[in-house]
Amino acid sequence: MVSFRTFWNSPVGPKTTHFWGPVSNLGFVAAGLVDTQKPPELISGNMTGVMCGYSALFMRFAWMVQPRNYMLLAMHASNETVQLYQFSRWAKAQGYVGKKSEEANPQ
Repeated sequence: MVSFRTFWNSPVGPKTTHFWGPVSNLGFVAAGLVDTQKPPELISGNMTGVMCGYSALFMRFAWMVQPRNYMLLAMHASNETVQLYQFSRWAKAQGYVGKKSEEANPQ
């Protein structure tokens, strides 16, 4: 009970935006994970690129803000990972990745 009360009243506890910001960003991660099951032709390269930039910028913000928000950093790092995976799927589907190996080894 004491540890819960300590967490509840901490500078990054549920009474603050330092807690609810990362919780809300969990939705981006969940949506990205669900989208990995969809065909790569449905991926928007523009939106995925924007999400990669957004998460990269806010990872730095989470690191620099005081008190340092490790939970927000973890959520944005998770989203960055998922979005980079989605971006690689999109790039392969568009033919941007893999051209050099095909050109080097014509069959």
